[in-house]
Amino acid sequence: MAFLKHLDLKSVPCPLNVVKMKLALEKLSKNEQLIIELDKGEPEEMVLKNLKDMGSLFKQIKENEKFITIKIFNEKK
Repeated sequence: MAFLKHLDLKSVPCPLNVVKMKLALEKLSKNEQLIIELDKGEPEEMVLKNLKDMGSLFKQIKENEKFITIKIFNEKK
């Protein structure tokens, strides 16, 4: 069973949101997943681009006119 951690990055400017996301991912253990909420627009683009560049497995799970929510799966062995 996977454990979920939550990170609220709404209203956090770029590139600070990317830095906070990377730090949170480094702290995940094997069975944990990270849920991130962030603003749409540039924050969304920057975080998703960095996740793709890092080869992370993630899925968008919620979206409204201002925010998106993504689940990041930890692939650490």
